[in-house]
Amino acid sequence: MAVDYLDHYREHGYAVVRGVFGPGEISELAGAFERVYAQGLEHARNYRHRNVFFRVDRDEALGRIVRFVQWAAYFDPVLGRFRTDSRLFDIIEPIIGVDVKQIINQMHWKPPGAAMTEFAYHQDIHFRRPAAAYRSTEWAYVQTGIAVDPHRAENGAMLVYPGSHRLRDVSISLPGRVSDTALQADDLAALGLDPEKAVSLELDPGDVAFWNLYTIHGSGPNRASYDRKFYINGYVAADKCDRGEWAFRGGKACPLGEPQLVHYEDLYTRPEPHYPDDNTRPDEV
Repeated sequence: MAVDYLDHYREHGYAVVRGVFGPGEISELAGAFERVYAQGLEHARNYRHRNVFFRVDRDEALGRIVRFVQWAAYFDPVLGRFRTDSRLFDIIEPIIGVDVKQIINQMHWKPPGAAMTEFAYHQDIHFRRPAAAYRSTEWAYVQTGIAVDPHRAENGAMLVYPGSHRLRDVSISLPGRVSDTALQADDLAALGLDPEKAVSLELDPGDVAFWNLYTIHGSGPNRASYDRKFYINGYVAADKCDRGEWAFRGGKACPLGEPQLVHYEDLYTRPEPHYPDDNTRPDEV
């Protein structure tokens, strides 16, 4: 990967690498998204099986929709292959090294016409709990997102605030969960930040964005006629995290096996398929 992308990441807390995946590969990834979305619609509400989690909402405009799915890579081989693609490794290796665990595997949809598909401004560091399990958080973690559809302001592109990673941990007061709260410029203004300086990530299918745990970001509604599918994989230097699934050992891809403890605290006491209470649904992004 070109050094200028790394320089941009270190200076601004995010960067984009263009054209990482080709049209045929993105078509295959889009097919995986379609399959998993259809599985999600088989459930009337949120569904969990071990680390796999389907966030299913009753949208005011469209009825039942799937907001996001976590760890579908356990059961879909295409998603599993992309999570350990060597090109993603080439992006993250200069940042976090060759021994890498994964702590996020998440698919996002923003169906056109949906009443609520926003994510309020936030920092991903707030989802890394318990804090003692996550060390050297300022540098040892990196989030990646593969654009499956054109990723534009009109269909709810991710917005990032350049340089906000240098603020470290900030308190953004929200009335509810990140995924249940609209994107508000006032949330930036309350931190003394100029909302006009937020940058919309304009991505083509196959582009990869990556960002820091402390980078303030969010996304607005989809006002376009097409979806905004986005495949997020978050990685960590293996010796800096007590949780997660192995992604690369010595730079070599590691397949998923028996689920390991990541975010789901009851993995070993309630691993069976079930419909969790609404107040247990996670926001991890």
